[in-house]
Amino acid sequence: MLAVALEFAVLGAIILVAGVRLSHYGDVIAEKSGLGRTWIGLILIATVTSIPELATGVSSVTLVGVPEIAVGDVLGSCMFNLVIIALMDLIGGRAPISTSAHPGQVVAGGFSIVLLVIVALSLLGGTSLPSFAGFGLYAPVILLVYAMAMRTIFQFEKRRIQEEEPGVPSDLYRSITMQKASVMFTIVAMVIVIAASFLPRVGARLAELSGLGETFVGSLFVAFSTSLPELVVSIAAVRMGAVDLAYGNLLGSNLFNVALIGLDDLLYVRGPILEVVSPAHGVAALIAAAMTAVVIIALTVRSGRRFFFLAWESIALVVLYLLGVAMLYAMRMPAERLSQAPHSVGRSSVHEPSTVSMEMSS
Repeated sequence: MLAVALEFAVLGAIILVAGVRLSHYGDVIAEKSGLGRTWIGLILIATVTSIPELATGVSSVTLVGVPEIAVGDVLGSCMFNLVIIALMDLIGGRAPISTSAHPGQVVAGGFSIVLLVIVALSLLGGTSLPSFAGFGLYAPVILLVYAMAMRTIFQFEKRRIQEEEPGVPSDLYRSITMQKASVMFTIVAMVIVIAASFLPRVGARLAELSGLGETFVGSLFVAFSTSLPELVVSIAAVRMGAVDLAYGNLLGSNLFNVALIGLDDLLYVRGPILEVVSPAHGVAALIAAAMTAVVIIALTVRSGRRFFFLAWESIALVVLYLLGVAMLYAMRMPAERLSQAPHSVGRSSVHEPSTVSMEMSS
């Protein structure tokens, strides 16, 4: 147990260090290419800091065969990313952090809620939902909504940049060429992909030894490790006064993360992925949607009041996150037994017997 936990910690540390460097060179590319930091935070930085979730999800469904880890990592990361805002608020200064962010961030938040609700409804629907050629019909819907979100946000930010007065170019990265930044960006991204590809196997082993189950471990421990880049980048952005970069990173990462469920479904060969995982993941999806709604309200109302060094939205985010963790922990055993039950819908008419059934028959 100690050896597996240590291996898990080492992989998390590698992702943390590599994620910081990836974000650094991403910011260099952003400046050299002339793109704004807000757009970079929402698209480029959010995408690259979500590479661990991408690698973890793909390896979970293709190499290891643990879809619980893949779905749990995505939805757990969405919850954790939003609770980071409370930490940003704690170190952001006297005024609530939401008062320093542009209200336009609600566009990404709104699309995030739409995607999370689609996932929650698909989990609740189970095998009653239609599928085609063994793929859940929710998969193309999720990917289509994500594409619509990217197009809408791009147009919104383009209009916003045109309306605002352009800033003075920075000389912060004068010593780093575009070619060097691109090469280092690629190298660090490969390091993250390799490290994250080991997380599902280690997570599954940790779930087995701890008795907590793959649903809970994926939603908490694996999600925490793969969200370390978002944590570091967002805190660093707040410290240098780039609040929009931090919000864009977190909300953009959540959009990308939920879209990964559609990709994972296409790669999973044993049936629609949301039919073979525990419905308990719906708790994480709904909690993440509720947390996103709190963020949208805070960005719209922009209240300047604080309670115990935190804004009301930060307290609400922490409470919702702890509630979600408690509910996932309470549902872990029934959820794990349910996830191992045979399903009638899949991409093959022949189903392999579950591990539990083999052990009982032996």
